[in-house]
Amino acid sequence: MPPRPTGVPILRLGDVLVTGLLNELDDRSAVAFTDELTERIEGDRARGVLIDISRLEVIDSFVARTLMELTTMARLLGARVIVAGMRPAVAITLVELGIQLTGVETALNAEQGLTALGWQRTPEGAGHDHVR
Repeated sequence: MPPRPTGVPILRLGDVLVTGLLNELDDRSAVAFTDELTERIEGDRARGVLIDISRLEVIDSFVARTLMELTTMARLLGARVIVAGMRPAVAITLVELGIQLTGVETALNAEQGLTALGWQRTPEGAGHDHVR
């Protein structure tokens, strides 16, 4: 049975999936999002996943654990995950709470995360974006 859509967009750019997290992540939506993303990784044969958290204003141990579990599941399915766009307040909170995002790769912003996953934008006027 396919996972129930969470309403969180998961976009595909070549063999990379791009998605994001918002503050409204409760237990049920976290499980649904995890199920949907892992199904998409398998179904789309994604080799990379970018999770943009730039709209996440606060983080707690539950969201941190969800990110670590998603990263582990994606790796087991053969995909590399990069979490991008962490706000300074979120980073400070993680440190103050003593939470380490073990195994979670980060990037300053979505563009840097996509570049790390091998996605490149063509120079202006040279055509469309592509995946190499």
